[in-house]
Amino acid sequence: MTQHEITEKKPLLNEAGFLNEPGWSRSLVLDYERNKIKFPKWKIKEWDYYWVSDGRYVLAFTISDNGYMGLQSVTYLDLETKEEQTESLLVPFPLGKLNMPETTKRGDCSFSNNRLTLHFKNNGESRQIDCVFKNFYQGKDFSCQLTLNKTQKDNLAIATPFSKEKKHFYYNQKINGLRVSGKMTLGEKVVRFKPENTFATLDWGRGVWTYNNVWKWGNGNGIVDGKRVGFNLEYGFGDNSWATENILYYDGIGHKINHVTFNFNEENYLEPWELTSSDNRIGGIFTPLYDRKALTDFKILKSDQHQVFGYLNGFMQLDHGEKIILKDFLCFFERVHNKF
Repeated sequence: MTQHEITEKKPLLNEAGFLNEPGWSRSLVLDYERNKIKFPKWKIKEWDYYWVSDGRYVLAFTISDNGYMGLQSVTYLDLETKEEQTESLLVPFPLGKLNMPETTKRGDCSFSNNRLTLHFKNNGESRQIDCVFKNFYQGKDFSCQLTLNKTQKDNLAIATPFSKEKKHFYYNQKINGLRVSGKMTLGEKVVRFKPENTFATLDWGRGVWTYNNVWKWGNGNGIVDGKRVGFNLEYGFGDNSWATENILYYDGIGHKINHVTFNFNEENYLEPWELTSSDNRIGGIFTPLYDRKALTDFKILKSDQHQVFGYLNGFMQLDHGEKIILKDFLCFFERVHNKF
């Protein structure tokens, strides 16, 4: 498969509202401008999602403005005890009022009401996640103050069209390998995070989707033999004939790969998954620890999510042929079905 790499800076959309250049890039080369979208405000979807882990604890945060609804969410998961809580607040008709940044390079976004205060700050040098969630879990308040520092040169961005709806598009960047320091509290419990073993990924997305979508996504960060290692794997969403969302990271450099497949049992997500790739650049067995599942079903609006955390044992092959062995590599794989 030929994968088109975008290297020239230009607007994401042309004056007619179509993608100027579908494909992938190693940074956010194309400029997203919300006012160039040729759709009403209620159809535009914008979100920032972070997941953070030190190997035992997983935190996740979402600020989203999906036109006619926003979903602001916080997740706490202890992989050792399997204690987990996800709290999501549905916000009707934000319609762009959250002022989501048009770039990942700098810019802040926030949400606040009587229960949740959540700030994502980015001054161009480092990122900050500040959160206070009242009555989050068993009557306990949750809070955190985290600093995230970029360590990778490459971070895949992709401009994806939809084959049948020509003006629909998905513009996304996954920033892997962020180093995290700070602390979280849950009631009396305090957890401190150190950058030596705590990583984060930002999932930044902007676009206008079609109504009914299923995607599979996998993401992980860690250290192998003293080197920073990570990956982003995803398929099923949009027209991937221009490029896949699949990339391996080694010591901050991206190694682009073709199609991947996650073979798993949709009746039992806790059974082992098999990971394969069309070019045999990554493969292995993923052993689940915890299925973070969530179902919202209003018939017309539906979200069925299974985000499964666990360990990957396998390999990844770099561009020059070197194989990196992954042993008990913490990551997640998910299947999500959305109708909205």
